[in-house]
Amino acid sequence: MAEVLSRSPLAPERFPEIPPVPGVRFSAVAAGIRYRDRLDLMLLEVPEGSSVAGVLTRSATPGHPVLWCRKHLPRGRARAVIANAGNANVFRGAEGDRAVEAEARAVAAALHCPVEEVFVASTGVIGERLPVERITARVPELVRSLCADGIAEAARAIMTTDTFPKGAFARCTIDGVPVTVAGIAKGSGMIAPDMATMLAFLVTDARLPASVLQPLLAAAADASFHCITVDGDTSTSDTLLLLASGRAPHHPVLDPRDSRLAGFVDALAAVCGDLALQVVRDGEGAQKLVAITVEGAVDDASARRIGLTVANSPLVKTAIAGGDANWGRVVAAVGRAKEPIEPEALSVAFGGHWVARDGAAVPDLDEAAVSAHLAGREVHIALVVGRGPGRARVWTCDLTRGYVDINTAYRS
Repeated sequence: MAEVLSRSPLAPERFPEIPPVPGVRFSAVAAGIRYRDRLDLMLLEVPEGSSVAGVLTRSATPGHPVLWCRKHLPRGRARAVIANAGNANVFRGAEGDRAVEAEARAVAAALHCPVEEVFVASTGVIGERLPVERITARVPELVRSLCADGIAEAARAIMTTDTFPKGAFARCTIDGVPVTVAGIAKGSGMIAPDMATMLAFLVTDARLPASVLQPLLAAAADASFHCITVDGDTSTSDTLLLLASGRAPHHPVLDPRDSRLAGFVDALAAVCGDLALQVVRDGEGAQKLVAITVEGAVDDASARRIGLTVANSPLVKTAIAGGDANWGRVVAAVGRAKEPIEPEALSVAFGGHWVARDGAAVPDLDEAAVSAHLAGREVHIALVVGRGPGRARVWTCDLTRGYVDINTAYRS
């Protein structure tokens, strides 16, 4: 499927030129797991003693790789991540668990590391048997081909219905020492993250333990991946991992609140935000990127719930696809969120043009400017729902016939 999809019109011009991260290597091969003649299996390696943090799906039907990662993340140590596209290895019982362990053991044997330090991720069709023998057979080749500049191929290897590989990086300093944060992600459909995105792998050379990485990653995910949606469907396989090689020669930092980490926090937020928006830009069938801001809610969490309810509304998303400034659908979605609002203060704007103010339609509205905004590739909806302090911004895309076409043929 992914081979025949045209590149999203919202895609960046090119994959970024991500600098090598000291101590980190990548490789990718075509294993024929589901797709033919394309990369579909990648390996990420970090040196002995590297730390890891992660945020995983809270779906009640998680994939077997998620269960494996959940079990071993508390140790806070990592040497590798192996990830495949085309088959999610979900809901396969003991067979699925054995497949994950076989992958991890094959990588551990090749890298001479504890099996508990190998993390596994899969994405693709749910419920089908993972041909794990095709994965384990390619592990020696993956290890032989590991290189410092292989991140772009790794990004391509985790794509499913994605139309472009997704990568980002940022630089900062800790104690005056240069540090890099880089990452790749995949995601296009089944995007309503209850933690992160479908798959995202971040790396850094910062010398930080898992006890510092974990709260920083959780906060970065909350402000980025938690604020996007394509179709309202949370994946069974959502996995976000951050691995730190520790090669940067700065002084140890043991407190996530340490002011010396301010630049690192900003860099991590920038990479997560960039990757999250790339996922929305690649929403299945998407023609428009939609940003929704909410103000005046009782608190930030309520504002986000309101924003995501609007963002997930098929009626709102199809109206945007058609260039229709149907603000009534927005108002209906706000009400469906069942969050505290002040109806007499409810206001809606498209592209800075108010179509409803203070609980009523704007009289004698000239829709020409609104229609011009909706005809563009990026749409902004602003909502005021009351006089409270709560604010949020979320991102989604329009809902087109392309989404239906892709998902009616997903397994064919």
